[in-house]
Amino acid sequence: MLYRNARIENAKESCDIRVENGLFKEIAPGIEPREGEKTEDLGGRLVLPPFIEPHIHLDATLTAGDPVWNMSGTLFEGIECWAKRKDKLNAEDVKDRVRRAVRLYAGNGVQFIRTHVDVTDPSLTALKAILEVREELRSLADIQVVAFPQEGILSFPNGKGLMEEAVRMGVDAVGAIPHFEFTREYGVESLNFACELAAKNDLLMDVHCDETDDDQSRGLETLATRALEYGLKDKVTASHTCAMHSYSNAYVLKLMRLLKMSEINFVANPLVNTHLEGRADTYPKRRGVTRVKELAAAGINVAFGNDDLFDPWYPMGCGSMRDAVYLGLHVVQMMGYGDIMNSYRFVTENAAKVLHLGDRYGLRSGNPASFVVMEAGDYFEALSHNAPVVLSVRNGEVISRTKPAERQVIG
Repeated sequence: MLYRNARIENAKESCDIRVENGLFKEIAPGIEPREGEKTEDLGGRLVLPPFIEPHIHLDATLTAGDPVWNMSGTLFEGIECWAKRKDKLNAEDVKDRVRRAVRLYAGNGVQFIRTHVDVTDPSLTALKAILEVREELRSLADIQVVAFPQEGILSFPNGKGLMEEAVRMGVDAVGAIPHFEFTREYGVESLNFACELAAKNDLLMDVHCDETDDDQSRGLETLATRALEYGLKDKVTASHTCAMHSYSNAYVLKLMRLLKMSEINFVANPLVNTHLEGRADTYPKRRGVTRVKELAAAGINVAFGNDDLFDPWYPMGCGSMRDAVYLGLHVVQMMGYGDIMNSYRFVTENAAKVLHLGDRYGLRSGNPASFVVMEAGDYFEALSHNAPVVLSVRNGEVISRTKPAERQVIG
């Protein structure tokens, strides 16, 4: 298959893409079609690596209002709502919602997903279901699973045992939630336990870290220190880190040295962080999103995620990474021309580093032929005009096509 006239990652000139046996065979301008070779003219449209969702909760997706709505819009009421919904979980319920969510993502060009799955459930119902259904959905997306202790490791009965069982069942990453533990000491111990568990089993880590406005929530310094000491480094991701938004600048100057040494990744979730944080403020109200601009300037890897999709913590969402990028740039004040043009990297190459996808991800000869085509000439246009993903190709196979809407202004 030969795709012609592609604008790869904002390139000024078009080039062609030849796909053979599910791989990129050749990427260059002016490739001549072979006799009988199928061709498709992309018409100078933007071509990007597949989008990546680095932080979502598929076990809770599509459950908003069932059995109750989160009326306060706070993180903690969301956790209470989810605790009630967990009583209704069964394997088919979870699988059905995950199938629908992954198809939403696929239609928006997302081909890699990292999901946090709540393991503070003695039956581990959701985890079992998602580990089963991820194989079924592999033609649409690679799904990484994080063992996520929503109600704490030390603060939930048999929390450690459930985490260990999740690892035995085949999760890809170990999680923690230190700011939700009963005490600071429990929070530190939970991180020590989680890091040991990840190191012993050669797993990745992704921690819900300091998802609070409390400037005394300091789980990040412990996580970064343990990542450095255990040699886990870039296998570790700190998600949310909202408290960093409220840290004093003097403390952040000290912390940055450790963060750079540790080499850990960050995931900010602009939609949900701005929705849930600042709830105890009157005015001025904090945005609650971590220091993305400063982290990026320091050479620290940061990705953007959606976090939630119509669930107890966030009542909206359609499976598009564009929304997280669009709001994120506004909230962290990265609205320069270059910032906007390159912001797709928050949900492509930066997110690929979070998932540890390695050199097999990206638009290079020899790699799996996976890419998306947008109805725009560059990402500035795509982001500004909410351009659809008109084509998504995964391992050489088309998995999604969208016809752009036609608009006529009368008069």
